[in-house]
Amino acid sequence: MKDILTKKNVKRLLVLLTVVALAVVLTGCASNGKPEPVSHTSGSWWNRWVIYYMSTFLLWLSKLVGNNYGWAIIIFTIIVRLILYPLSAIQIKSTTKMQKIQPEIDALRKKYPGSDTESRTLLSQETNKLYKEAGINPYAGCLPLIIQLPVMYALYGAIWQTPQLQTGHFMWMDLGKPDPYFIMPILSMILTFISTYISQLSTPKESQTMSTKIMTYGMAIMVGVMGIYFQSAIVVYWVISNLFQVVQTFILQNPIKYRREQEEKERQERERKRQLRRTYKRLKRRK
Repeated sequence: MKDILTKKNVKRLLVLLTVVALAVVLTGCASNGKPEPVSHTSGSWWNRWVIYYMSTFLLWLSKLVGNNYGWAIIIFTIIVRLILYPLSAIQIKSTTKMQKIQPEIDALRKKYPGSDTESRTLLSQETNKLYKEAGINPYAGCLPLIIQLPVMYALYGAIWQTPQLQTGHFMWMDLGKPDPYFIMPILSMILTFISTYISQLSTPKESQTMSTKIMTYGMAIMVGVMGIYFQSAIVVYWVISNLFQVVQTFILQNPIKYRREQEEKERQERERKRQLRRTYKRLKRRK
């Protein structure tokens, strides 16, 4: 239980619960019957100033690509991800710094292994001090996703309350309805898993727990299941967003290169220890 209730996993669980709450809200919206088209005089401020302008922007984008609403959503997704790119860069840099100080964090956990309040407080204080000295914000990793949640909610509302988007077609899909062949939900599940998996390639093996693996698979499965019931337009957003995330991770972090460097360091360390053992044996024989 201690391994599961770490600060890192608690953040993951909070994000997961937020996504689930969003799914419940969206499902509730979908059950309210046929919606009225959104306008600048619609009821709530959210409809007037967020959904209306997002709807207008999506319709404008669609005109640029021959009234193809699917491509408009793809372009919109790329624009959102480009806007979030600086935050994602900060997130990845913070993650890289955390990986470098991971041995020191592990040492602190060994120094304060107790579950009593005093040990937990000392561990938290020492860890926060270590983060501060390294210039790390442990919550930076949540920012891109937290910002995307209202964007997804507004996108859902724009599709739900814009007749052109509600009846638009893209490839085999009706954008206002779930994918009848489950292709996009499966793609969203696969790309969510790949996105999470490659981001963890830069995490030392000793720092990866069973709960981390459960979260990796659990998030992908949850996104896939929600994609079965959500409008195809939302799932297209997820697919393109996760594809962008995969490419971005390789550009900013290159986890495969990092893993090779770590394996090379481990090989050199094993070789160093082997040489020490051989030297010790030779010295022992001379005695």
